[in-house]
Amino acid sequence: MANEAKNKVDQLDAATDVVAGALAGAVVTTDEQTPVPAAAAEGAASRASAAKGGLASVPQIVELADQLSACADQLHERIMRDIKAYDGRTVPAHVQATARALLEDELLLRQRANGLYADAATFIVKSLGKSQQNVVALTSAAAEKIRKIALVGDITGLVAGLLGLAGAAATGQAAPIILALEKIQTHVKDIKTHQAPASKPA
Repeated sequence: MANEAKNKVDQLDAATDVVAGALAGAVVTTDEQTPVPAAAAEGAASRASAAKGGLASVPQIVELADQLSACADQLHERIMRDIKAYDGRTVPAHVQATARALLEDELLLRQRANGLYADAATFIVKSLGKSQQNVVALTSAAAEKIRKIALVGDITGLVAGLLGLAGAAATGQAAPIILALEKIQTHVKDIKTHQAPASKPA
């Protein structure tokens, strides 16, 4: 009887070992059969890179292009508002010259924005040191300055800064982009943005 009981215990222990081994094997096998997909790993790496600074992904480059295009739209609207304010009267030569130069800048800004759209993947910046939110906020502020400025001639420096940013972004290099952003920030702070006078120019 004692031997039979011992045999049963041994058999139970052996069965328990087999079940435990099978479960352990199943867990290991499951882990080995469900690796993290490569796409998910790349996505996580991309998000980590984006968190370090702006312009670190194609969508962020496209977002900058959108912002620059919006600035070009505001510039065009502001120029035409000045011209239309003369209501058919002769536009002074100096106003014409300023408007013509700014219209050329508008065209160039659109061309550079289109270039960013077309080759966004080429212009990704590895470590900008400025957040995407900072880049967007600054370019949005520039567009608002263009919309509200009293004298259109006063925005030439700001427009030059935007052109510089568009050109710097096309290099994919952090240093010239940072420099361009700093110049825009300086112009945004210095420029007077009170509303243009409601009365027509003399």
